[in-house]
Amino acid sequence: MKDQLIQHTKNAFQEHFDGAPDYIFLSPGRINIIGEHVDYNDGFVLPAAIDKYICFAIREKKGSAICEMFAKDLDDFYSFDASKVILKGEKVWTNYLLGVINEIQKRGMKIGGLEVVFSGNIPMGSGLSSSAALECGFGYALNTVFNLNLSKEDIVLIGQKSENTFVGVNCGVMDQFTSVFGKNEKVIFLNCNSLEYQYYDAKLQDYSFVLLDSCVKHTHLTSGYNDRRKEVEEGKEIIWKYFKEMKTFRDCTLEMLETVKEEMSENIYKRCLYLIKEIKRVEEAVIAFQKQDFKYLGNLLSETHQGLSQEYEISCREIDFLVEETLKLYGVAGARMMGGGFGGCTINLIKTDQVENVINIIKPIYKQAFGIDMKVYQVKISDGIKEYKENEYSL
Repeated sequence: MKDQLIQHTKNAFQEHFDGAPDYIFLSPGRINIIGEHVDYNDGFVLPAAIDKYICFAIREKKGSAICEMFAKDLDDFYSFDASKVILKGEKVWTNYLLGVINEIQKRGMKIGGLEVVFSGNIPMGSGLSSSAALECGFGYALNTVFNLNLSKEDIVLIGQKSENTFVGVNCGVMDQFTSVFGKNEKVIFLNCNSLEYQYYDAKLQDYSFVLLDSCVKHTHLTSGYNDRRKEVEEGKEIIWKYFKEMKTFRDCTLEMLETVKEEMSENIYKRCLYLIKEIKRVEEAVIAFQKQDFKYLGNLLSETHQGLSQEYEISCREIDFLVEETLKLYGVAGARMMGGGFGGCTINLIKTDQVENVINIIKPIYKQAFGIDMKVYQVKISDGIKEYKENEYSL
């Protein structure tokens, strides 16, 4: 798949720009194994880069400031002058890239002319962070081509700022960090506030991660997300009134929450209950990986789903159905919803020799219940963004 994507992108470059690219870059999507909705609530997350990518084929135009970009999958072209102040474009896809250049300009750096073709196999809108792969892959490429001396952390923050300011999505930093810092067969134990991180082995032995795409996205995602942020902030203030030692939710115990329960509405109590338990589950998941105890890891995933559905209340009928029906099947260690909520994918930990059987059973059941053809993505934990040389891949 990787080699096919590289060849596909190179061929598109040859057709569009009449020649071979100077550089090839692969920028991965990501999964978050556990730690959902704790990134903006002082907790740790446990993401990993995956073997779904955006591929960039690039050639420098020496002596020119004109950048020409071709989005192969959209069959769309855009050009601009990189010597001028970069402003938002009218086409949505361009702003993920223009925002990166704008952030580089803000740092007092310049880039020259380029010819760029990009294409990808990260499913759009499935919660696998194709946007972060696009932003950070482009930032990484510009850093390499123009010797900007940006650190990996710089590229992460430039990608996040690009999405915040040019695209208008107030995202956290986990997606960008994972795309840049991912490592093959490693999960990242990440503090999204300080960007402190640690790698842990994620050799899955005879298990695999499989994503089941519900192919639904309910419209209350944004409002639901904003409501949850408000509720947990209110909860934190109430707890802090009685326990001044609590600086973040990581300092909060279930006993502390129970002490102030009467001060809270039922909703605020449930949101805080989920967060305190989920922060603990992330730490337990690290131990499960270290012990290679995948049954326990699966149990933690399933507990997270129950929390997201019943306590944080951001699931939906289709996702709950997928999780419940999948967990009934032989070989499934755990399942949960993944991402912002109200639709998207479930992430499932399944015995590798049972994956095909599980897919064959669950697809028609889901189709019968909702009239929707579910999509399936089998993923492997992969490296972060890399430049690929001719002798490093086979075509």
